Amino acid sequence: MKFYQLILSLTVFSILFACNKKDSEPEFAEVAVKNKEEVKPEFAYGFSLNEYHIERDTVERGDNLSLILARHNYDATEIHDIVSKIKDSFDVRKIKAGKTFTLLKSKEAIPKLEILIYEPDKMGFQVIDFRDSIHAYTVNYPVSYKVKTIAGEIDGSLTESIQKEGLDPGLATALSKQFAWTVDFFKFKQGDKFALSVREKYINDSIYVGTEEILGAYFNYNDKDVYGFPFKQNNQNTVSFYDENGKQMRTMFLKSPLKYFRITSKFSKRRFHPVQKRFKAHNGTDYAAPHGTPIMTTAAGVVIQTGYTSGNGNFVKIRHNRTYTTQYLHMSKILVRRGQRVQQGQVIGKVGSTGLATGPHVCYRFWKNGVQVDPLKQKLPTSLEMDKKELPVYLSQIKPVKKAIDDKILEKFD
Repeated sequence: MKFYQLILSLTVFSILFACNKKDSEPEFAEVAVKNKEEVKPEFAYGFSLNEYHIERDTVERGDNLSLILARHNYDATEIHDIVSKIKDSFDVRKIKAGKTFTLLKSKEAIPKLEILIYEPDKMGFQVIDFRDSIHAYTVNYPVSYKVKTIAGEIDGSLTESIQKEGLDPGLATALSKQFAWTVDFFKFKQGDKFALSVREKYINDSIYVGTEEILGAYFNYNDKDVYGFPFKQNNQNTVSFYDENGKQMRTMFLKSPLKYFRITSKFSKRRFHPVQKRFKAHNGTDYAAPHGTPIMTTAAGVVIQTGYTSGNGNFVKIRHNRTYTTQYLHMSKILVRRGQRVQQGQVIGKVGSTGLATGPHVCYRFWKNGVQVDPLKQKLPTSLEMDKKELPVYLSQIKPVKKAIDDKILEKFD
């Protein structure tokens, strides 16, 4: 009995083992196929990265293409040949420290460089292809633009408040420059309202690159509604901001030709000259500042004269329109030339003490209708008037922007 029982047991075991093995084979085969399907090729920069050995690196200070290639077993002759072949499509001089590059190498015992990808910015990449014939090309990502309008309340600084509403905090600096003549950004109160409409730049409709331009802005300041919109008139070289009625926001003249100064001598018909030691008219205003301080033109205009005289030292004279002309004396350096058009606030020279001067300063002279006058006592025009022919174009341009801003304010605060 025991022998037959043993045979029966072995038979049953064999059958069970065979069944289990038969059933298990498809299971293992299925898993193998499934894993094979899951290994999908990874594509980037237009290449299947699975086919390469990948190295990523950053351009170091002092690096150039020659040094990068030399570190990857290219000799001087080969490098010269590569640079010659790609010079029309890849500017090797524009490789900058801190930028990313990727090397795609062959999967051989001794990897060979086949592709070099350089990323100068977010907008695209450049490729040097070493396969077959060496060549280079640039790929630019698809770019799109989106208009975004926000409204908020001042909570902390304007920078912080803009950031809380989801926009680039750096916009605060641009706004402070354009609204500086109308709004004192250091005197905002908690709860003051603002709104902003901008055009943002994106890659592939999803990757934010930055703010392309400010379309319009609004501030409720000192219980007044202040709007500003950019516009470039045909007779201007740069964009200026105007209010909702077409009035330029910046005043025609800056208060002084220096950012930091102290007035040491005012306009006078009788002043004791510190060098000549006698009383005489002083037809200017002296602004003292350290040697080399930038001197700005107080209004846009055309340089009509530059030069040197024994009394004035290095000087620049600018005509702003038929009525107003200004002059800047005693410069250590002149930075503009005769006939050059300059914008308000543009640096035209540096503070010095050339000519009859006891110390570094700029003597600021001001003409109205050909007569020298005291600029500090003049009732100067608040802004340059927009060309009447262009006003309808401007008003039509800002209408949808202002509506978007007003709608956002109502949505936010009503």
